[in-house]
Amino acid sequence: MLAAAVGAGAVLAMAVITAVTGTSLAQETDEPRPPGPVTTSEITTGETITETVLPEAPETSAATPPITTTPTPIPTGEA
Repeated sequence: MLAAAVGAGAVLAMAVITAVTGTSLAQETDEPRPPGPVTTSEITTGETITETVLPEAPETSAATPPITTTPTPIPTGEA
């Protein structure tokens, strides 16, 4: 009950302050600034244009590791 009385008193106090000042505390008294200049870029279709010439041969060769041991057979699990 006491909390309700305190809340009602706060609402009444805010109403009195609003009536005395003539404006809400949340409102700005200054005029808002006009928006600045808007810069736009040229409209594009989203396409990417690349002009490259394909090489006649690959630039790198296939990597072949140097094998220094003889291969061993994979065990099949049969004894």
